[in-house]
Amino acid sequence: MELYEAVPDSPPAQAVIVIQEAFGVNDHIRDVTRRFADAGYHAVAPALFHRAGGGVAEYGDMESVVKLFEGFTDDGVLVDVDATRDHLAAAGISDDATGIVGFCMGGRVTFLVAIRRRLGAAVGFYGGGIVEAGRFPLPALIEEAGLLQTPWLGLFGDLDAAIPVDHVERLRETLDATAPVDHAIVRYPDAGHGFHCDARDAYHAESAADGWSRTLDWFRGHLA
Repeated sequence: MELYEAVPDSPPAQAVIVIQEAFGVNDHIRDVTRRFADAGYHAVAPALFHRAGGGVAEYGDMESVVKLFEGFTDDGVLVDVDATRDHLAAAGISDDATGIVGFCMGGRVTFLVAIRRRLGAAVGFYGGGIVEAGRFPLPALIEEAGLLQTPWLGLFGDLDAAIPVDHVERLRETLDATAPVDHAIVRYPDAGHGFHCDARDAYHAESAADGWSRTLDWFRGHLA
């Protein structure tokens, strides 16, 4: 599995795992990874589509995306995240000093990791397929909300046609009722799916800036 890596000049004590969108570890995800390094983190982005041969797809090219998803499963994702954790451990960074952040498909991955693994913190940007199964053959995860092990922040846009507001509120209510660790959900009324990605037409600068600030605050508040 390839791993894109960005490290600050001073040896970092904390790390961030960046989980890709459904389009792979493309230029945007690499740029986000470098932004975390600029913020002082040892930042890594594992290329999760390696079982299908790897690569990226252009935004909107769903035919190519479907091919990249061949062999993609939750169990495989957890294997890949565990391998990434091992890589960071070899660099001297512990799980409780490691955060994970994901976008689109990666937003769901961060929720999966948060319920199955114990890291310092997790953030998901517009992660679909959590409340109900999405367009890819992966199960919904909301029934496992009570197993949350890693503090999780979810960021969603009200204009996201793929993630209805009632799904977001159902997730909030379920987490509030069952989750044993810290959690929060933020909604952006003027943002749609992909609002953080400045390489997409859906980019919404104000919401993206607020989401980035909240992400850094969440990591600062939870990572060892």
